[in-house]
Amino acid sequence: MVKVAQLSNKIRVITDEMPDVETVSLGIWVSVGARYEEENINGISHLLEHMAFKGTTSRSALKIAEEIENVGGVINAYTSRDVTAYYVKVLKENTQLALDILTDIFQNSVMDEEELTREKGVVIQEIGQTYDAPDDAVFEYFQSTAYPDQPFGRSILGTAQKVSDISRETLLAYMHDEYTAPRVIVSAAGHIEHERLVSEIARLMTKLKSAGGRQMQPARYEGGEYREEKKIEQVNLVLGFPCLTYQHPLYYAQTILSTLLGGGMSSRLFQEIREKRGLVYAIYAFASAYEDGGTFGIFAGTGEKQAAELLPVVCEELKKIGDTLKEEEIERAKAQLRAHVLMKRESTSSRAESNARSMAIYGRVISKEETIQRINEVNANMLKQTADLLFAEKPTLAVLGPVSHVMSYDKLLDALKK
Repeated sequence: MVKVAQLSNKIRVITDEMPDVETVSLGIWVSVGARYEEENINGISHLLEHMAFKGTTSRSALKIAEEIENVGGVINAYTSRDVTAYYVKVLKENTQLALDILTDIFQNSVMDEEELTREKGVVIQEIGQTYDAPDDAVFEYFQSTAYPDQPFGRSILGTAQKVSDISRETLLAYMHDEYTAPRVIVSAAGHIEHERLVSEIARLMTKLKSAGGRQMQPARYEGGEYREEKKIEQVNLVLGFPCLTYQHPLYYAQTILSTLLGGGMSSRLFQEIREKRGLVYAIYAFASAYEDGGTFGIFAGTGEKQAAELLPVVCEELKKIGDTLKEEEIERAKAQLRAHVLMKRESTSSRAESNARSMAIYGRVISKEETIQRINEVNANMLKQTADLLFAEKPTLAVLGPVSHVMSYDKLLDALKK
């Protein structure tokens, strides 16, 4: 059973009680990410997430790791465009320890200068690793082309120079100003008692500002092309469009369209482009929605000789999908999504995260029953409407590798016309 409470300082606490399991997953989600950053401090949210584990007023970095691992627990964090999350999974008897450590690193990180210098080096290596991997780098170029000159299009990691320039004082000020109580959601799933967790969060999380924090800049889609010649074996390509936001009435139709277009081995793109034509090793579709933007896209990795044929075939698939939908493939895509929803329910960590994200997006926890109902309501007409809306928009194309045979952007525009 899911229960929700809001503390007097507006921190929201969610519990998803699973009395038959032996573990607890809990985390702190704060609605601050890369899209809240000014250009000169791009990457600070991610750097702050790293530094949270590097020592507090009462624990060293080693002690944080040892305390969790001494009881067999796992602790980690991540940063996205709109949220930063700190989470832990432990056996039920170690819940209090997990709470103590999570709330400590969230409120009391000291940002030691030596640790900061070392961790900047680690993050800069992470940035280098991303751009050394063409199938990662092409997504960075795709995002910055779709949403240029704005926070929504910038890298979550930042650049090596900007990360190097961030000072300890800037980090501390950012944590103090942006990690405010109304932005915080504490979510737990597993063998947990709601009242006890609410009481402990009220006792432990008292150091956050009750208001404030910068507002995110609205996303402004522009689209266009990024093309870079690189001496590697594969052409890495992302073709995308602005997607429907998660508040849009056709949001679930968009998710199903992504699944039947490129969500598995039975999907249209996989069957036509890999199985029938052998043009690619990897191809898939994705829909990354946000409050005010996002992208619906296709990733493919292909050989230099196959690159000329790839985009024309993709464009044909996009143009015809709305008019050629079959009931059996719609039902298959729905079954995939229903199974995904239900399988995630078996994981305490997935439930804790799903509940937190739902609260952050919709202001309430969306039940599995409601989600499945929304999936089941999608029909062929809704999918056609979605395809017509998405693929009528200006495309974004990012290509990295031996690109000389890839269709030009002008020809792409012509190929997408119905």
